[in-house]
Amino acid sequence: MPGPAARPEPEPTPRPVPALEAEAEAEAEAAAEAAPDVPGASDVSEPGAIAGAAAQAKPAARLRAEPAAQQPAEPIAAPARTARRIDRRTLLIASAGVVAAGGGASAWVFGPGSDPASARTAAVTATPRPAPHTPSATPTRATPVRPTPVGTTLHSVAEPTGRKGGYRRLADAPGWKQVVRTDLAPARAGRERRRTVLASFVQLTDLHITDVQSPLRLEWMRAHAPNGWRPHEALTAAGAVALVERINSLRGGPVTGAPLAFAVTTGDNTDNNSSLELDWFLTALSGGTITPDSGDPEAYEGVQNSGLQLFWQPDSARADADKKRGFPHLPGYLTAARRPLTSPGLTIPWYSTVGNHDALFGGAYRSAGFAADIATGARKLEQVPHADVEKAVKAVNGHRDPGGTLVHEILDRYARTARTVTADARRVPFTPQEYLAAHLEPRRKGAGPAGHGYAAEGVDADHLYYAFDVADGVLGISLDTTDRGGDYLGSIGTEQLDWLDRTLAANADRHALVFSHHTSRTMTNLHLDPARPGEARHDGKALTALLGRHRNVLAWINGHSHLNRIESHGSFWEVNTASHVDYPQLARIIELTDNHDGTLSLFTTLIESAAPHRTDFEDLSATGLASLYRELAYNAPGANIPRFTGGSDDRNTELLLRKR
Repeated sequence: MPGPAARPEPEPTPRPVPALEAEAEAEAEAAAEAAPDVPGASDVSEPGAIAGAAAQAKPAARLRAEPAAQQPAEPIAAPARTARRIDRRTLLIASAGVVAAGGGASAWVFGPGSDPASARTAAVTATPRPAPHTPSATPTRATPVRPTPVGTTLHSVAEPTGRKGGYRRLADAPGWKQVVRTDLAPARAGRERRRTVLASFVQLTDLHITDVQSPLRLEWMRAHAPNGWRPHEALTAAGAVALVERINSLRGGPVTGAPLAFAVTTGDNTDNNSSLELDWFLTALSGGTITPDSGDPEAYEGVQNSGLQLFWQPDSARADADKKRGFPHLPGYLTAARRPLTSPGLTIPWYSTVGNHDALFGGAYRSAGFAADIATGARKLEQVPHADVEKAVKAVNGHRDPGGTLVHEILDRYARTARTVTADARRVPFTPQEYLAAHLEPRRKGAGPAGHGYAAEGVDADHLYYAFDVADGVLGISLDTTDRGGDYLGSIGTEQLDWLDRTLAANADRHALVFSHHTSRTMTNLHLDPARPGEARHDGKALTALLGRHRNVLAWINGHSHLNRIESHGSFWEVNTASHVDYPQLARIIELTDNHDGTLSLFTTLIESAAPHRTDFEDLSATGLASLYRELAYNAPGANIPRFTGGSDDRNTELLLRKR
């Protein structure tokens, strides 16, 4: 099967070796060979009204599987593709909270109520289901509307002002045009008049909801790489609520006007496998009050009031590393960031996919009792000698510490120098069973469906994958690509791969959309799953090959890499979307249409949160904080904006496919 089409990409600015999800991912990506050029499109189409009724989430024929599987702006044509050199990946530490593995006595002091067991919920288990949930809540926006680019990046986007080199404010700028891509099928004239909608929905990914006061975070890694800690981490909940508000405000897809039938996450919903972060994530999407605070309810206890120059101290007038870069002095910021937020919850059904930060401590380390002790304890390490920081970062980047042994040693060695904080049992890491059970809680149902894709069937909660109805004639599949053997790169087990093969074959007469956290380029981790030591793991090449064998697969939609990238794989598209924690903080609307000329179109349109582009340093309201969240992310040291944003053909696109 042909490999992905290659294209030019701007070179990232050289910077220190990043931590966690960085160097080894670069090696995985460099191993992917550039494919021959694919001719670009010469046709230009206009988004417009479509014929026929709009698709929406509704009851559909139950999926068929073998019993053994119990289980706008004007578009522009894409430029011609040229081979590119795959450069070293420069992703941020996706979480500063990395776990130490192992157990035993240490110098850490634990506060009252810090017993991890006291915070655990009763486990509810489930097995993978080839048959879907039918959404239990009907979308309220059931009637197609006149298409409009307003509220999307077709209409406007944030853009920096001022000169390069210092802290830059954001402002409104014209939107990104739609690019027509004909890698897989021709763009036939008149299709905009013929097309009918098959599906319309939203993908959101890598929210990384973060408890910044947790003792289990590794902010001290910033001593080796400026991007080892995010100055805006305290505002992840405010940013997520603003994204929910944006999705709720959209009356229909910008190309077809079809109502958005559902939303789907593609992993890293939480940042550090914390039960408290999981609570905040579920509340953000299903609705309710979030108090993004832990430990002492009367005081912030974290690196941003530590007095250490390594971190931005927003409430203090004293100089620090980030203020020297132009970051503002914002009295009251830490109090405002901890205030309760009210999320309206999504008004459309939503589905959940698991990511490595949901399954592993720090997104990289397999479960260990020592991590729970630290997370729920009363000592927070904020500073470590540079030599030890460098060792820890290189071990993570080199895939040499999937169990967190070295980090455990560092945490233990310097425990007596750690800051005393208020213990909080709610910070306990969650298990896969608890992750699933939390989604099934009745209070989390929101707009539905119950369980958000997961079901309380069977006894094996390790199966965090499922199939569901996207629409009549369209199948959705959510995969679990996390490797619980440790490491931030992904893979897929034999049992799940076989289930996927059977499910796609049994539904060969339906279009299929596949969702996962990891990308084809970042599935190179073949550590065995401790729960299934005899089961082989398979990489991204194996998964790509399997999807290519099933001609009903239209797209593989994913996250993890925190960047926009769209690639063709011979017969289907891979759509990778930027995170909502690192700039440019986006989500993606996807509209699928039948052009009635032997082709299908998959429209991808990026959206920002509802927060205004312009910030006001005097406005510390929830809306003001969400705007600040975006601007701080833009200015975060080490942020590779061109790479994360992607090229014009990775953003707002029409992706042509041959109808089968």
